Amino acid sequence: MEKLTRSFYTRDSLTVARELLGKILVHRLDGRTLAGRIVETEAYRGPQDRAAHSYGGRRTARTEVMFGPGGYAYVYLIYGMHCCMNVVAATVDQPQAVLLRAVAPAPEWGDLRRDGAGPGKLCQALAIPPGRRPVPPHRHRLRRRGPGLPLAFLPPRQSPRLRRQGLPVTQPDKIKRRKNGISNS
Repeated sequence: MEKLTRSFYTRDSLTVARELLGKILVHRLDGRTLAGRIVETEAYRGPQDRAAHSYGGRRTARTEVMFGPGGYAYVYLIYGMHCCMNVVAATVDQPQAVLLRAVAPAPEWGDLRRDGAGPGKLCQALAIPPGRRPVPPHRHRLRRRGPGLPLAFLPPRQSPRLRRQGLPVTQPDKIKRRKNGISNS
């Protein structure tokens, strides 16, 4: 199984978001392999993007990982009940990230616990809990035991057909975030 290298992540979040489509996200848990093909992502462009956690250069304990090197995966809680997973993009002090919005079943790699169509549902489908420390890219691999989040981003076995969607922007000074998805056709 080929995993993605750090250089994959140290690019602009728009590029990383688009190229994560079709990759397989794998989580090993209690001897069971859970896996889903990434079918929707959303790029956050950093301090100038009002929707980014790092908007305006904001640095908090939660956003600190975004100011580090690309490739770290981190899970955070929204609305006090849903886990979402971001992957840091770009380079040090360029706080960009990609939200993994949805996964589809990838039975050739593993199972899903439930439907993964939505950021919170993605974490539920792959049994990814909140409160984990950020995971560096060299630890994104299949493992049977150990601390951290055992994840692997794998290339797809066949190339998906891609479609690109622009998210409507209501304020002229807001940088467009890009949603990317894979067509079912």
